[in-house]
Amino acid sequence: MALLKVKTTELEQLDTKVAAPAKAEAPKKEKDALGRTYGTGRRKNAIARVWIKAGKGKFSVNNRELDNYFPVETLRMKILLPFALTEMTGKFDVLCTVKGGGHTGQAGAIQLGIARALDKFDSVYHVTLRKNGMLTRDSRVVERKKYGKVKARKSTQFSKR
Repeated sequence: MALLKVKTTELEQLDTKVAAPAKAEAPKKEKDALGRTYGTGRRKNAIARVWIKAGKGKFSVNNRELDNYFPVETLRMKILLPFALTEMTGKFDVLCTVKGGGHTGQAGAIQLGIARALDKFDSVYHVTLRKNGMLTRDSRVVERKKYGKVKARKSTQFSKR
Protein backbone atom coordinates (compact mmCIF):
# COMPACT_ATOMS: atom_id res chain seq x y z
CA MET A 1 0.00 0.00 0.00
CA ALA A 2 2.85 2.38 0.82
CA LEU A 3 4.35 1.82 -2.62
CA LEU A 4 1.06 2.70 -4.26
CA LYS A 5 0.84 6.00 -2.33
CA VAL A 6 4.39 6.96 -3.25
CA LYS A 7 3.82 6.26 -6.94
CA THR A 8 0.55 8.22 -7.06
CA THR A 9 2.18 11.25 -5.46
CA GLU A 10 5.05 11.06 -7.96
CA LEU A 11 2.52 10.92 -10.80
CA GLU A 12 0.67 13.94 -9.41
CA GLN A 13 3.95 15.88 -9.28
CA LEU A 14 4.72 14.92 -12.88
CA ASP A 15 1.22 15.99 -13.96
CA THR A 16 1.64 19.42 -12.38
CA LYS A 17 5.02 19.85 -14.12
CA VAL A 18 3.57 18.92 -17.50
CA ALA A 19 0.31 20.84 -17.02
CA ALA A 20 2.04 24.19 -16.45
CA PRO A 21 3.12 25.32 -19.94
CA ALA A 22 5.92 27.82 -20.29
CA LYS A 23 4.93 31.35 -21.28
CA ALA A 24 5.30 32.00 -24.97
CA GLU A 25 7.56 34.98 -25.53
CA ALA A 26 6.63 37.55 -28.13
CA PRO A 27 9.15 37.69 -30.99
CA LYS A 28 11.73 40.36 -30.35
CA LYS A 29 12.23 43.18 -32.80
CA GLU A 30 15.75 42.89 -34.15
CA LYS A 31 17.04 46.37 -34.96
CA ASP A 32 20.63 47.50 -35.04
CA ALA A 33 22.03 50.77 -33.70
CA LEU A 34 20.85 52.63 -36.83
CA GLY A 35 17.29 51.32 -36.54
CA ARG A 36 17.64 48.92 -39.48
CA THR A 37 16.44 45.33 -39.77
CA TYR A 38 18.10 42.72 -41.95
CA GLY A 39 16.73 40.01 -44.21
CA THR A 40 18.45 37.52 -46.49
CA GLY A 41 16.74 36.42 -49.67
CA ARG A 42 17.66 33.63 -52.07
CA ARG A 43 16.20 32.62 -55.44
CA LYS A 44 17.86 30.33 -58.00
CA ASN A 45 21.55 31.33 -57.77
CA ALA A 46 20.93 34.89 -56.54
CA ILE A 47 21.57 35.98 -52.96
CA ALA A 48 20.31 39.33 -51.65
CA ARG A 49 21.22 41.04 -48.40
CA VAL A 50 18.52 43.58 -47.51
CA TRP A 51 18.42 46.26 -44.81
CA ILE A 52 15.28 48.33 -44.22
CA LYS A 53 14.65 51.27 -41.93
CA ALA A 54 11.83 53.76 -41.50
CA GLY A 55 12.23 56.53 -44.04
CA LYS A 56 10.83 58.14 -47.16
CA GLY A 57 10.98 55.29 -49.67
CA LYS A 58 14.56 55.59 -50.93
CA PHE A 59 15.62 52.34 -52.65
CA SER A 60 19.21 51.36 -53.44
CA VAL A 61 20.35 48.15 -55.15
CA ASN A 62 24.13 47.69 -55.35
CA ASN A 63 24.56 51.49 -54.95
CA ARG A 64 22.19 52.18 -57.87
CA GLU A 65 18.60 53.34 -57.99
CA LEU A 66 15.90 50.68 -58.32
CA ASP A 67 14.68 52.05 -61.67
CA ASN A 68 18.24 52.07 -62.99
CA TYR A 69 19.10 48.53 -61.82
CA PHE A 70 15.77 46.94 -62.84
CA PRO A 71 14.47 48.70 -65.98
CA VAL A 72 11.62 46.18 -66.38
CA GLU A 73 8.42 47.34 -64.63
CA THR A 74 7.23 43.83 -63.72
CA LEU A 75 10.41 43.10 -61.78
CA ARG A 76 10.09 46.37 -59.86
CA MET A 77 6.47 45.51 -59.03
CA LYS A 78 7.56 42.06 -57.81
CA ILE A 79 10.22 43.59 -55.56
CA LEU A 80 7.82 46.14 -54.02
CA LEU A 81 5.00 43.59 -53.49
CA PRO A 82 5.74 42.99 -49.74
CA PHE A 83 5.37 46.73 -49.11
CA ALA A 84 2.11 46.87 -51.10
CA LEU A 85 0.63 43.90 -49.20
CA THR A 86 1.43 45.44 -45.81
CA GLU A 87 0.37 48.93 -46.99
CA MET A 88 3.82 50.34 -46.19
CA THR A 89 4.78 51.60 -49.64
CA GLY A 90 7.10 54.61 -49.41
CA LYS A 91 7.54 54.37 -45.62
CA PHE A 92 10.83 52.46 -45.59
CA ASP A 93 14.28 53.12 -46.99
CA VAL A 94 15.80 49.98 -48.52
CA LEU A 95 19.48 49.24 -49.01
CA CYS A 96 20.33 45.93 -50.62
CA THR A 97 23.26 44.17 -52.19
CA VAL A 98 22.57 41.30 -54.57
CA LYS A 99 24.90 38.95 -56.41
CA GLY A 100 24.61 35.88 -58.60
CA GLY A 101 21.86 34.75 -60.94
CA GLY A 102 20.01 36.83 -63.49
CA HIS A 103 17.51 39.65 -63.22
CA THR A 104 14.51 37.45 -62.35
CA GLY A 105 16.40 35.52 -59.68
CA GLN A 106 17.78 38.71 -58.18
CA ALA A 107 14.32 40.30 -58.08
CA GLY A 108 12.91 37.23 -56.31
CA ALA A 109 15.79 37.23 -53.83
CA ILE A 110 15.27 40.92 -53.01
CA GLN A 111 11.54 40.33 -52.56
CA LEU A 112 12.16 37.53 -50.04
CA GLY A 113 14.79 39.64 -48.24
CA ILE A 114 12.37 42.58 -47.92
CA ALA A 115 9.60 40.31 -46.62
CA ARG A 116 11.91 38.77 -44.00
CA ALA A 117 13.19 42.18 -42.92
CA LEU A 118 9.61 43.51 -42.61
CA ASP A 119 8.71 40.47 -40.51
CA LYS A 120 11.63 41.22 -38.17
CA PHE A 121 10.82 44.93 -38.10
CA ASP A 122 7.34 44.31 -36.68
CA SER A 123 5.63 40.96 -36.11
CA VAL A 124 2.26 42.51 -37.07
CA TYR A 125 3.16 41.98 -40.73
CA HIS A 126 3.89 38.26 -40.29
CA VAL A 127 0.34 36.98 -40.89
CA THR A 128 -0.16 39.05 -44.05
CA LEU A 129 3.21 38.11 -45.51
CA ARG A 130 2.83 34.42 -44.65
CA LYS A 131 -0.70 34.26 -46.07
CA ASN A 132 0.50 35.66 -49.40
CA GLY A 133 3.53 33.34 -49.60
CA MET A 134 6.13 36.08 -49.22
CA LEU A 135 8.10 34.34 -46.43
CA THR A 136 8.53 31.02 -48.25
CA ARG A 137 11.68 30.50 -50.29
CA ASP A 138 11.14 29.35 -53.85
CA SER A 139 13.43 26.31 -53.88
CA ARG A 140 13.25 25.62 -57.62
CA VAL A 141 16.67 25.63 -59.27
CA VAL A 142 17.90 24.63 -62.72
CA GLU A 143 18.07 20.88 -63.20
CA ARG A 144 21.53 19.55 -64.06
CA LYS A 145 22.40 18.16 -67.49
CA LYS A 146 22.58 14.38 -67.68
CA TYR A 147 25.07 12.43 -69.78
CA GLY A 148 23.69 11.05 -73.03
CA LYS A 149 21.18 13.92 -73.24
CA VAL A 150 21.30 17.24 -75.07
CA LYS A 151 19.99 19.13 -72.03
CA ALA A 152 18.62 18.00 -68.67
CA ARG A 153 15.80 15.95 -70.24
CA LYS A 154 15.92 16.54 -73.99
CA SER A 155 17.13 13.51 -75.93
CA THR A 156 18.96 13.42 -79.21
CA GLN A 157 16.89 13.31 -82.38
CA PHE A 158 15.62 9.83 -83.21
CA SER A 159 16.65 8.45 -86.59
CA LYS A 160 14.81 5.50 -88.08
CA ARG A 161 17.65 4.69 -90.52
